[in-house]
Amino acid sequence: MTAQLEAEITAAIDAAADGQALEAVRVAALGKSGSVSDSLKSLGSMSPDERRERGPQINGLRDRVATRIAEKKTALEAAELDA
Repeated sequence: MTAQLEAEITAAIDAAADGQALEAVRVAALGKSGSVSDSLKSLGSMSPDERRERGPQINGLRDRVATRIAEKKTALEAAELDA
């Protein structure tokens, strides 16, 4: 599930053509009701063993998505300056 979610979010980040589209992707993934945030919230209903297994996966996903968004934002800003 985490790999599929990451692939979907990565595709959306790559498809974002401007800062506004990228912000929409960020909110959809990391916002209060975002897909990654929902996954983090679901940890509370899991057993301790499931939490130990899934927690690091979901937190890693959140970190990777945030990093990709920051990289894309930097690239979009650089492209704007060059234009």
